[in-house]
Amino acid sequence: MIAAAYFRRAAISIVTALVASSMVAIPQGAQRAAVNHPSAEETRENPKDGLKYVWIPPGTFMMGCSPGDLECNRTEKPSHRVTITKGFWMGQTEVTVAAYQRFAHATNRQMPPAPVFNSGWADQNMPITNVSWEEANDFCTWTEGRLPTEAEWEYAARGGDPHARYGNLDEVAWYGKNSDGRTHDVAQKQANGYGLYDTLGNVWEWVNDWFDDEYYQHSPTQDPKGPTSGEYRVLRGGSWFYFPRFVRVSVRVRFYPKGRVGNYGIRCVEEAHLP
Repeated sequence: MIAAAYFRRAAISIVTALVASSMVAIPQGAQRAAVNHPSAEETRENPKDGLKYVWIPPGTFMMGCSPGDLECNRTEKPSHRVTITKGFWMGQTEVTVAAYQRFAHATNRQMPPAPVFNSGWADQNMPITNVSWEEANDFCTWTEGRLPTEAEWEYAARGGDPHARYGNLDEVAWYGKNSDGRTHDVAQKQANGYGLYDTLGNVWEWVNDWFDDEYYQHSPTQDPKGPTSGEYRVLRGGSWFYFPRFVRVSVRVRFYPKGRVGNYGIRCVEEAHLP
């Protein structure tokens, strides 16, 4: 009996020592990350642009042509599994006129030409338009963020939904049939599963990637960042001007980085930093 009690006490001591040693081996930063990891759909405000950002958790999804979607073109194929290994913060809305005016004032630059439907940029809750990729990149850098990768954009835009759209088109997007020929104030339509507004319709959104129409044939399965060089940059999401077939989460279009168009806009992301 004494021997049995001794071995029980010894076993308990060994287990306790192993647990203690394993806890010591965990980096303090990793412990903080586990404790302070944001929850899905948590939001915070960026003090520079005044916009809200939503936490997008890491995960895996099927990128490209959605199941049952008969309108895909070859640049959306093949559908392929992609893992986003790190969570990030993404603008809950497209960058508004008011947010871009903050940037223009802070950096001593002029506003882009205002569209006819928002003369003088009178409606500050509309998304900014007529911005080039270079201007979009400058804006996101100024916010201490960046443009999303194409994979991050599609992962977030789907909001966990595998279909071509995350809801009834008229309920989630401003597009050619219901827009009355103009952009609309942000966040007027139904949000997606991550709490993001207007990832479909209203304005096309610049992403960081160079365009390659065959990139999906050989892209990495984890955190793809796009080609290393190219002539065009990618835009996603469709706009107020386009037919329904262009307002799908997998649609990819391209344009010159210096080019401006009246339905091209911005949505930024921020890295996940520990407090």
